[in-house]
Amino acid sequence: MIVADLKTSIPENSSANGNVVPSRKLNWQAAGRALRHRNFQLFFSGQLISLIGTWMQTVAQSWLVYRKTGSGLLLGSVGFASQIPVFLFAPIGGITADRSNRQRVVIATQTASMLLALILAALTLTNRVTVREIFVLAALLGVVNAFDIPGRQAFLVDMVGKDDLMNAIALNSSMFNGARVIGPAVAGVLVARLGEGWCFFANGVSYIAVIAGLFMMNVHAPAKASAHSSPLEHIIEGFQFVNRTGPIRALLMLLGLVSMTGMPYVVLMPIFADKILHQGGQHLASIIGSHDLGAVRLGILMGAAGVGALLGALTLAVRTGVKGLSRWVSVCCAGFGVSLIFFAFSKSFWLSVLLLLPVGYFIMLQMASSNTLIQVMVPDALRGRTMAVYSMMFMGLAPIGALLGGALSDRLGAPWTVAIGGFASVIGAWWFNAHLPKVRAEARKLIIAQAMAGGEPAEEMTKTASED
Repeated sequence: MIVADLKTSIPENSSANGNVVPSRKLNWQAAGRALRHRNFQLFFSGQLISLIGTWMQTVAQSWLVYRKTGSGLLLGSVGFASQIPVFLFAPIGGITADRSNRQRVVIATQTASMLLALILAALTLTNRVTVREIFVLAALLGVVNAFDIPGRQAFLVDMVGKDDLMNAIALNSSMFNGARVIGPAVAGVLVARLGEGWCFFANGVSYIAVIAGLFMMNVHAPAKASAHSSPLEHIIEGFQFVNRTGPIRALLMLLGLVSMTGMPYVVLMPIFADKILHQGGQHLASIIGSHDLGAVRLGILMGAAGVGALLGALTLAVRTGVKGLSRWVSVCCAGFGVSLIFFAFSKSFWLSVLLLLPVGYFIMLQMASSNTLIQVMVPDALRGRTMAVYSMMFMGLAPIGALLGGALSDRLGAPWTVAIGGFASVIGAWWFNAHLPKVRAEARKLIIAQAMAGGEPAEEMTKTASED
């Protein structure tokens, strides 16, 4: 499929199929093919602004908790409070996405997130915020995310259709990680110069862009699941589908393992910035006139992981088929684990910055590839509920890992905690690679079936599904 002109906007959910196989020279042009859709253009531009604010709040909140407590355990506990609601409530969020208009669901969740950010900003700027309020607001945001993540992921197919779904997922990941590069860097400067409260305020204001874009969309997003059956029956149906579908089950099990064991490195990053890698960042701090070196170093470290993750998402965006993605998942999981182990024991600030590039690259490529494979295998009627299970594995298990990671870091130290997570990721990659031959044939059948369900399957889809 070739996109001749990315400036041409597709007004509704339609997509254009071509009969010419794309050449390698057009890969970068094809990387933006989902942006032909006007709805996705609005979503992309609004989300980019909003996500910069989200990353600013993430970094500032971590630094605020660490500044007030100096505890790795409490850092992990706040991470636990912000994400455990996803594990608990994502099944309800998934059935809501399947039984409701997904556009309205996303508008509601983005509005709620904006209000929570502004409340946190008001408390912080008036010097009334305590760790207790941070915990409560983090938990409430987690409840919102339990509805937002499955709704937003399932909404992608409504905006671009199935032909451009893989590219939309990759661009969505690129946008997320582009913001991950900018947000922490801006947060590091703002926290050092003005304090955490202004980061929270900027995040609250940034939601206006995405909410405005959602209201401007003209998208057909009807309920996919019948409202005649009970919500409990629909939730059980979603879990049963995931459990009996070998390829999806394997992808989600690996995702859950990495989220629980490997991803806590993010929660522990303030400890690395303050106590372990304390010999870097002085020059940049002097340029911006900041005396809070820890906040500056934290912004640089988080930004480096974001750069790597952005490159990983762009690597997926230039692909035009799903062939070989399952192998990418296992290779990237192993690469993430190995890079994390090297990072854990680095004592040089700038070497650690460089090591975070492959850390971010590999984990994002694994996550985005897993998301793509799951979405091309799942029926539309079960998309929201399947993405709810994806949310439980991706974000829902992360708080358990954050809590365990925080506790381990107080006993073993942050480096050993991060290294153990990296080793567990390598073991998970080995298991997935060994399990892969057993589920490959089923995955091909599912991909072809879902391509046929959307009409005449794209040539790239049937070709990649029938080849190894």
